[in-house]
Parts: sequence; structure tokens; C-alpha cells
Amino acid sequence: VGEHTDIVEKEMYSWEDALNGDRLTLRPEGTAGCVRAVVEHSLTYNGPQRLWYTGPMFRHENVQKGRQRQFHQIGVEAFGFDGPDVDAEQIILLARLWKALGIADVELQLNSIGDAEERAEFRKSLISYFEQHADLLDDDAKRRLHSNPLRILDSKNPRMQDMIEGAPKLIDHLGDETRAHFTGLCNRLDAVGIAYKLNPRLVRGLDYYNRTVFEWVTTKLGSQGTIAGGGRYDSLVERLGGESTTACGFGIGLERVFLLMQEYGVSAESKPDAYLVNVGDLAEAEAQTIAETMRDAGLSIVLHAGGGSFKSQMKKADRSGARYALILGDDECQAKVIAVKPMTGEGEQVKVSIADAIQIINRR
Repeated sequence: VGEHTDIVEKEMYSWEDALNGDRLTLRPEGTAGCVRAVVEHSLTYNGPQRLWYTGPMFRHENVQKGRQRQFHQIGVEAFGFDGPDVDAEQIILLARLWKALGIADVELQLNSIGDAEERAEFRKSLISYFEQHADLLDDDAKRRLHSNPLRILDSKNPRMQDMIEGAPKLIDHLGDETRAHFTGLCNRLDAVGIAYKLNPRLVRGLDYYNRTVFEWVTTKLGSQGTIAGGGRYDSLVERLGGESTTACGFGIGLERVFLLMQEYGVSAESKPDAYLVNVGDLAEAEAQTIAETMRDAGLSIVLHAGGGSFKSQMKKADRSGARYALILGDDECQAKVIAVKPMTGEGEQVKVSIADAIQIINRR
């Protein structure tokens, strides 16, 4: 994570176990733990792997909208892929997610922070520049000057912005191989029509990153505008005891995504494709088999259980938010058909075979 990052210096929940004296820390993010699992269980033994995880994370932060001390993260990590294609794949995956969730106006910010040698040269240039402007540095920047000067670039202090704007640019310290990697990523994003903003001040808050770093940001959540971020961390697996393995990944802050969905009026509620109403002994016996057939076809089906009149079951079908009510009575069972009723008021109720019912629901 980095000895001189804010997460380690200010935000970690750490204490000594009173029972056995062990030092314990709640995880502040998920990538390091995922890498540990890869190393311990030799998950890349048979070749490159794509992994994901989700769970609670903990940081001792100032609580505000979009920032909690316990929050939830979804992470996606890829191990053993060298080229910019996997960087692009992960960014494209996020772009598809925002589209599927109905989230618009999120901006992709992109940068390359080079490899360790390139950053070391850049670090020297930064320290020299900031020392020449030491009178403009705030206390936090002075503390970071010799330990982590790249993080000064990410300062939000308005008094320092003009000075930071004139600082050396990392892009000027990148070698040919790193430039080619970054150009390859940008070309892939251009090819699929994903817009991005090059942000030379984007460095991310974790020290394990190298080369590609990116964030998806919004202006609708105030100062907590980053809803997802990630990049490459090609040396972390080796640093945690594994074989040298390239890697790339990202994390999504779920609470911030939910807040953004609320801003756009998008419901997070999952609605079924159809609600299966069944009335009569024969229908009740057949309904389970029909529901499973439709689920095997990829449909989300709520099977009514507990009996009740046709009218009461239809009320529950309406309340479920399903697009269709599937109506099965003893007569339908004997005729080997099922009634398909649109719940949106569009279209008429029809009686068709189970196979045709699946096609109707999939088509609309």
C-alpha cells in the first residue's frame, strides 16, 4: 500500500489484541489481500488469471457524503498480462457497467506514472522544483516533500494550484517502452469510442501503482467524486513473496455508485422478467418444472407460492414489478400452454407454448 501514503499514516484501523498481543489491522482496500491470496495459493501456476472480489473495507476518515469509515468495494484484478489490452479491457468493462446502470456524465481520467526507475528520476525533479517554492507548500506538502513528493501533485489546496501547475511533468520522464504501452492503451480506447481526459497530476493514493493509472469521476457527489479507480501494479506480487507477475486492476466504491444512481433517479431494485401465477392442483404441481425450464433459458422468474385466489396472485404479480405475468391453470396444463400477460399495459394476453413464452419474454 505504501509506508508514506495517507491510508497508512492516517487512516488505518490498527490495534494490539489484548488476548495474545498480536497486531491487527482492518483492511483498507482489497488489492493487497487479493495478491496475497494469489501468492499463497499459487493461483497463477497454470497461467494468467482474471479474478474479482467484494467485501467491506475500513478507513479512519472524516465522515461525509460518499465517504464512510466502513464501505464496500468490488475489485477486479488480472494477473500475468503484460500488454495494454488488459488495461483497456478493464476500462471498457467499467464503461459498460455505467451504461447498464444508467449512469451518465462520468469522466475517465487517465495517466501513466512510469516504472520505478522513471519515477525515481521524476522524483528528483519534483523535489528540486518544490524546494524552490518551499514558501508556498502547506504543512502536508512539506511533510511529503522527501517521502512521497508525487502526492503533492494531488493536493486540493487552492493556494498551491498555480505552483503545482508549473511543476515538472512525469510524461517528460517516460521511456520509449512506457510511452508505447500508454499509446497502445489510448489507441484501444479511441477505437471503441471511449472518451478520456489526460490528467498528468493523477497519481492515485497507493504506492504500488506503475504505468497506467485511471479514475472515473463525477461532479455530482461533491469532493468525493471518484467512483472507481485502478491501474497497473507489476511489482506487487513479487514484493509480497510471489514470482515476478504483471498485474492490473480496479476497485469500485459501491456506496458512491448507489449515491450516483440516486442522483440520476435510477432504482437499484432488481425486477424479475415474469411472475408465475398458478391456480389449481395440476397447475401448482407443474409450475415448478415450468419455472425451472424458463430459468434455464436465462429468465428471472418469481414462482408464486402459498396458494391463494387468482385475483390475489395477480396483485402480487403487479407488486413484484415483473414485466410479465405467466398464468397457469389446470386448463392450460392439459392444453400444454401458458398465458402470457404484459404488465405494462402494452400488448394483449396470449396463450402459447412454454418455448414460445420464453421467446416472447426474451424479445421484449
